[in-house]
Amino acid sequence: MSRFIFSTVAMSAAILTFGLSHGQAQGSADGKSISHGQSRSGADGKSIFRFDTFGDEQLWTDTLQMQQAIKNVSPRTALSVGLKVDSNALPPAVINAIKAGQVNLDDPAVTTQLLKLNAVIGVIGKVVGANDTLATIGITCALCHSTVDNAVAPGIGRRLDGWPNRTLNVGAIIALSPAIINKAPFQSWGPGKFDARLEYFNGKNIVSLNSGTVPVVIPPAFGLKGVGFETYTGDGVISYWNNYVGAMEMGGHGSFSDPRIGISVTQTPDLVTPKLPALLQYQLGLETPPPPEGSFDKAAARRGEDVFNGAAGCARCHKPPLFTDVLSGPDPRVPFLHSPFEVGTDPVYASRSATKMYRTTPLRALWQHPPYFHDGSAADLLAVVNHYNSVFQLGLRDKQKADLVEYLKTL
Repeated sequence: MSRFIFSTVAMSAAILTFGLSHGQAQGSADGKSISHGQSRSGADGKSIFRFDTFGDEQLWTDTLQMQQAIKNVSPRTALSVGLKVDSNALPPAVINAIKAGQVNLDDPAVTTQLLKLNAVIGVIGKVVGANDTLATIGITCALCHSTVDNAVAPGIGRRLDGWPNRTLNVGAIIALSPAIINKAPFQSWGPGKFDARLEYFNGKNIVSLNSGTVPVVIPPAFGLKGVGFETYTGDGVISYWNNYVGAMEMGGHGSFSDPRIGISVTQTPDLVTPKLPALLQYQLGLETPPPPEGSFDKAAARRGEDVFNGAAGCARCHKPPLFTDVLSGPDPRVPFLHSPFEVGTDPVYASRSATKMYRTTPLRALWQHPPYFHDGSAADLLAVVNHYNSVFQLGLRDKQKADLVEYLKTL
């Protein structure tokens, strides 16, 4: 499909689909009305998760000048760094053209049209004027915590909210900014990782938080209901982390304070904190995806469950049904945590946190999101099993390890 044809289709769809004001369009951006079983707050939370930038254009546009970089980025390049395209935002003619290989994925103008259609997941671009100038760029929660089912093409398909985008190279995207002089720390992260402890944005300036960078893997945002203290280091509950990331890392126009890590920022109006309850409700409704049919050996998994509860002793910390012990302390308002040295885990990232410790990771949809551990140091589930077999001197036989891996695939 030529650039002209794509632009014509895209603009027609924009008129039909996004003819409402920006605020109105967000409320029904998935093309569906609110069902009787869905609360208004939950629907608002979905819109916030998918489309609300919290005013973070102040970072991505005003400070990082990402609109200058992205206007020269082709769809092929965008897909190569893990950005995803929501096929539900595309007109059928465009979907058919993509499947037929008729869309020029090397043309940056096509990227601008995708942004105009609000089709790039987690990236909100304002396109203005007769020449389709990309005026502003902001990001949303969905950038890191959604992916697609690849139904149309690799990186293009229906949204999967809550799934960590483990192909997203956040650092490489940030390094595109003309305002970033020292690009090396960001370029060192690699796909699926982000360092939320390197620096923060106070509404005017990027402030260094720690020297050197220690990226961690992007975690899933599904299966959180009832878990408690959901961050790797148990610093706080979901809304604590949403507030920190929304205001300090995404650069939203919001307020956040935690004397434990030496941050106190106040911005008025606060565009983050009032939205946290609705965002939380939506996140708590994101269920853990079941393992694909045929993805594990059922007989081996049954034996592996016995190993999990018995010889391996996994259930002592990964207590069913949530597979964590973070709420098992004497006071449920205080997280039960573990020293990095107790579990043989990297101590550096913990040292940058508020607690200096780690919480036991709740085991959910492990089949879906390798690599494992907070730093991605275990490439697969067998590497996880081998780590604990060594640290705790479990003496598991190879057959027991293999069965345990099959069980872990079921969680």
